[in-house]
Amino acid sequence: MKEHRARKRFGQNFLQDKSIIQDIVRAVRPQPADTVIEIGPGLAAITEPLAKAVDKLHVIEIDRDIVARLRTLPFASKLEIYEGDVLQFDFASVPGRKKIVGNLPYNISTPLLFRFGEYVDEIVDMHFMLQKEVVERMVAEAGSNDYGRLSVMLQYFFEMENLLDVPPQAFNPAPKVDSAVVRMIPQRGRIGIAQDFQHFSALVKQAFQQRRKTIHNNLKEWVDDARLIDVGIDPGWRPERIKPELYVALSNILLDNGACI
Repeated sequence: MKEHRARKRFGQNFLQDKSIIQDIVRAVRPQPADTVIEIGPGLAAITEPLAKAVDKLHVIEIDRDIVARLRTLPFASKLEIYEGDVLQFDFASVPGRKKIVGNLPYNISTPLLFRFGEYVDEIVDMHFMLQKEVVERMVAEAGSNDYGRLSVMLQYFFEMENLLDVPPQAFNPAPKVDSAVVRMIPQRGRIGIAQDFQHFSALVKQAFQQRRKTIHNNLKEWVDDARLIDVGIDPGWRPERIKPELYVALSNILLDNGACI
């Protein structure tokens, strides 16, 4: 089979470390009847063991040459292939509650992660290879340097765990950064329920607009100090000190009092 050369425009780095591949598949725990979606199957390093374990494997791939290659593989009859940009893919078009797995291109990882909140009720769990720095931000707790908007917004929907670190040499070509595998399990309401999710999202975005400023300064046009204190927030705190559940509570109390962001 003709060798496929990685394409920078698609952010391609192909996982080749067999031990790490086995660790990922074990973490996913695919069963024959599971609905599993793989994002960016690439050279099928994870695709093959997943396809062997399930009755049908759904894969999303933007590179037409890789799509053509997938159709020639011995287990191709088990693949349901969707050719196109995963950012445009409607995950609801695949029926059933889904396990999603993938080595996500670093250049689209953040917008894609935000999108999964739209499908939280249809997801069993997700396992992704990402830039290690991104995973550290996802799982960060309030008070740490890594904690920020991404942490709050994903922790609203998911319980997350950094499963393992992956060095550059596990890929071909080797990226210039370390990677990590994260597990994401939907858990709606784990930090409370926002009355208006768009309001909550806008509030968090504004709060982290200038990280070095206090929450008083970042939100002074929308909320007074008395209201911050009401929900347990010190106006002198920087946004990274505030736990996710307090952002939910603040959004709800602002809505109760007719304030908009």
